[in-house]
This record gives sequence, structure tokens and C-alpha cells, in this order.
Amino acid sequence: MNMNYTTEELAFRDEVRAFLDEKLPADIAAKVKGFRHLSKEDHQRWQKILSAQGWYASHWPEEYGGVEWTPVQKHIWDEESCRYGVPRSVPFGVNMVAPVIIKFGNEEQKQTYLPRILSGEDWWCQGYSEPGAGSDLASLKTRAVRQGDHYLVNGQKTWTTLGQYANMIFCLVRTNTEVKAQAGISFLLIDMNTPGISVRPIITLDGEHEVNEVFFEDVKVPVENLVGEEDKGWTYAKFLLTYERTGLAGIGLSKAALSHLKALASRRIKNGRPLIEDTAFSQRIAKVEIDLMAATISNLRIIAAVEGGGMPGAESSMLKVKGTEIRQSINDLARRALGPYAIPFVEEELSQDYDGEFLSDENAAPLSAQYFNNRKLSIFGGSNEIQKNIVSKMILGL
Repeated sequence: MNMNYTTEELAFRDEVRAFLDEKLPADIAAKVKGFRHLSKEDHQRWQKILSAQGWYASHWPEEYGGVEWTPVQKHIWDEESCRYGVPRSVPFGVNMVAPVIIKFGNEEQKQTYLPRILSGEDWWCQGYSEPGAGSDLASLKTRAVRQGDHYLVNGQKTWTTLGQYANMIFCLVRTNTEVKAQAGISFLLIDMNTPGISVRPIITLDGEHEVNEVFFEDVKVPVENLVGEEDKGWTYAKFLLTYERTGLAGIGLSKAALSHLKALASRRIKNGRPLIEDTAFSQRIAKVEIDLMAATISNLRIIAAVEGGGMPGAESSMLKVKGTEIRQSINDLARRALGPYAIPFVEEELSQDYDGEFLSDENAAPLSAQYFNNRKLSIFGGSNEIQKNIVSKMILGL
């Protein structure tokens, strides 16, 4: 595997940097670098800028409005955008349901939903997890019973990220109870404005309203909103989750966070000298940096395999486990570097402006809040314990 960028890839990196220098709004970048909450309007404003450049759906086929970046180009974009403070795209439409529709949907679904995702007209959320059906997703109980030209859906989804903004939700529902669990699941596209749907907020440890419960009571969903075949939804869900888990590794995010950690530790004074010169603390930074370097190599190896015509398999589970552990370790070290200033949930601190460079002692609360929020990284997308089982079975043969 060649670890060096080609001339064309270096030119692409320069193009990315020039675009971000010119087009990335300073106020949005400051929020991202300052671990501040991004509003729906912030996300939509940046999406319009990306769409105008033609870069919003970088992994879609050109015929549907994508640019078909190579895996290496995607890697370059990830690293540069994290370094600049680019908002992460809300993934549920462009990165999750769209690839499923492109691969398994019919032509009418492609023509209906893909343009609306590109334009931002539709805001999607994900209806997978349920009370008692998270990592063991096959045990989901939300039912969809066909009645003529529609399904009648009843049940509950939970941990529905940004569902309060969504007008569409893609759901796994049980359509057959007479077969084994995985074989009786279907994949439905549901309008959130349909009568019988209600959304209840869940306030998380960082004090934010990011996730929700979604309830379905006799919700009528047209049969044409079924993706692919009835009872084949588990296949489509696995396809979606494989790509989600690769993205959850967050290599670019970890590199940006590590740079911030080093800068923060250089400014914090302990016993008369910078914290980064403390032997025990510097060793912990070195360990996580070595882990990050190893994860980067693994990520590039998977990219090379994909570029050669393959697709992420069980390796994506391995990358998800290590990548999320690294991100959590960096969060933990940053919180420790702040010491007594890492006090979360102080409203006047959470609302202060961030200077776009370093956290001061007075506005450290957002970083502490991020520490709590990112505890979930090892759970969503399939818990790390489940991913280790996949690695043991599919790679190690245990």
C-alpha cells in the first residue's frame, strides 16, 4: 500500500483548503472548534454552501447528483474539514438512507427522495433503536401490518437523534412474526407529519435536547414507501450500519481533538510548568497518539481495499471500536487538563462566545459537556461489545 498522496490527490487537497478558506463561515467554524451547539439553521446554511459547490453528496453516483470522490479524496476531505472546523454533515439523509435508496430502492423512490435530500427540503432521522432493542436490534417490536394499500404501524423508537427537526424517518419495523427475528423485518420511509406520530424529547447528560422518543399509534404508511422487499429489511440495515460504523471511527475528528489537547496542555500550568511537560500526563498523550496513528493506518488500509473494488466488512467494526475508544480517551484527557474548570451545565458559561483558538478557563464548560456527550460513542452504531463479537467471529474465526 502506497502511503503517499499522488500529484492529483495533493492538488485535490489544495482545492479543498482553498474552498474552506473562502467559503466556511467563521461563526460556524468558531462554534465547531469551541464545542458549541449548532442550530438547525447552522447545518442548513453549511449544507447549501456544500451543495452549491457540488460536494454535499460526495459518495453518491454522479447520475443522482454526487461527485463520486475516491476513498482517498474522502479521507482528505475528512482530515481537512475537521482541521478547519467544518460541521459534520447530519448523516441520516445523505450518508445513511440515501445509499440504501440508491442500492435497494425503486426508481420512483430515487426520483422522489434523493433530490429532496440534496436540496435540504427533507430532514431525515433514524428509527432503529427501541426500548429493549438497541444493540440487539433484531428483537425490535414496532409492528407494521399491511392493510390493502398501506401499512398500519404501531410501536416506539428511542434515541432518535435530532428527530425534533425531522420531517422524514426511515424505520425498521416487524412485518412477519412467523419467521426468525432477522427475517421478519422491513425498511419503511415514513413522513413525520403523518397522524399518529408523536415526538418526546430526551435531555442528555450534557443538558442538550439532541435525542428523542418517537411513538407510532395506528400510523398509515403507503405501501410504496417500502424499500426493497418485505421482510428483507435486515439486509438493508446491515448495509447501512457497515458504512455508519466506518464513519464513527472519526479519524479526522480525533486528529483535530489531539491538536487541541496538546495546545490546551501547553497552556495549563501544573507545579510551575506546562502540564504537557508532566511525565505522567505526557505519557498518556503519547499512548493515545500512538493508538491514533495505528488507527489511521488501518483506516487507510481499508480505504485502499475499497478503492480496489472491495467494500468495508468486519474491519469496519474493528475501526469503530478503536476509533471511538480513542475519541473518548482524548475527551477524557482534555477534561483532566482543564481540572476544576471542567464544570458542566453552567448556563452563563455555555452561552459565552469562543475566540476560535483556545478555551479559556471561563468558557471551558462546552468541552466538559462534550466529554459527557461522547460517552455514547461506544454504544450507538452497534455497541463496542457487539462489534468485538463480530470481529471475533468474522476475522479471528472464534
